[in-house]
Amino acid sequence: MRDGFVSSKVAAIPPSGIRRFFDIASTVEGAISLGVGEPDFVTPYHIRSAGIDSLISGETQYTANQGLLPLRREIAGYLKNRFSLEYSPEKEILVTVGASEAIDLAFRAVLDRGDGVLLPDPGYVSYSPCVILADGVPQMVPTDEAGGFKLTRKALENASDRSTKALMLPYPNNPTGTVLDEKTLEDIAAFCVERDLLVVTDEIYAELSYEGRVRSIASCPGMKERTIYISGFSKAFAMTGWRLGYACAPAEILSQMNKIHQYTIMCASRQSQVAGMEALRQGKTDQYADIEKMKESYNRRRRLMVSALRDMGLDCIEPKGTFYCFPGIASTGLDSETFCTRLLQEKGVVCVPGNAFGKCGEGHIRCCYATDIQKMTEAFRRMKDFIGSL
Repeated sequence: MRDGFVSSKVAAIPPSGIRRFFDIASTVEGAISLGVGEPDFVTPYHIRSAGIDSLISGETQYTANQGLLPLRREIAGYLKNRFSLEYSPEKEILVTVGASEAIDLAFRAVLDRGDGVLLPDPGYVSYSPCVILADGVPQMVPTDEAGGFKLTRKALENASDRSTKALMLPYPNNPTGTVLDEKTLEDIAAFCVERDLLVVTDEIYAELSYEGRVRSIASCPGMKERTIYISGFSKAFAMTGWRLGYACAPAEILSQMNKIHQYTIMCASRQSQVAGMEALRQGKTDQYADIEKMKESYNRRRRLMVSALRDMGLDCIEPKGTFYCFPGIASTGLDSETFCTRLLQEKGVVCVPGNAFGKCGEGHIRCCYATDIQKMTEAFRRMKDFIGSL
């Protein structure tokens, strides 16, 4: 019998650091979680109702692999109205099972063995594994607190080489909350054009920007034809459990992504797609009141968390987007893993160690403020007590 049946490539990928702490927290009685990045709002009623009505009326069949055409048309209208992006519903939009599937499809559709992909560090935990699973090579691009965790052209130049084929651009950024300014975005776009790079842009947090509408790199000159735009419904519409996302890309790329989607997933849930249509149609009547209401609440909690963390003596840049803070903990003398483990064991508060997001995340922790204010306030009290005991 052979030594084992598990792929060595898969075995070498570590489990998600986020989920590991979430699983541990579930065993701690009275724990308060500032860990998992999920809205604490339920999906708005009118969206839930549309999904329920679809089910009751017997709409239980497969949809087209690419997704319901009416939904793709709504996505096209939404992107044009909100972000000045134009995509063909018939040829350039693919509905996926969450933005996570779209990221996986993008890398598998465009990477050959050994192709390099530039990944901001720190960055979301799934990017590097998805590149590896597609036989690509992650090329980490360091960012730091002194620079506001912003990706720069110089850093990209230093990290790239002849194997580099693509750049992963996730802004607003998880875990840092960083948003790119116009000049930085244009510099990065110029770099990609000059080096003939593809960009995979994850803009799942685009609606959660606190200082005006964010601009997509896909809208920069020469970029739409070399960009795979990825987003979804989980963060802006509080639809995490519905698992509904989408990818927009040039037709020749999207057709290859859809080919993989056909063989592995087939289609996203019909009920989720119907609910997604309802979520996007709302904007025609009240300019997405649900989004604005939730964002206003997150903004209040954002200011509260930044103030509380600084009051504890932790360095914390103000996040301009998402619902995360990424404070530095160097002053405590603990590494991020030890800090979060002890904070959970001794005080029952869950945060995610910064090293889960890359080497440059070490010395920081991620705290999510999509959490009830009373629970947050109690968590801050416990954290301050913990830091004081050190």
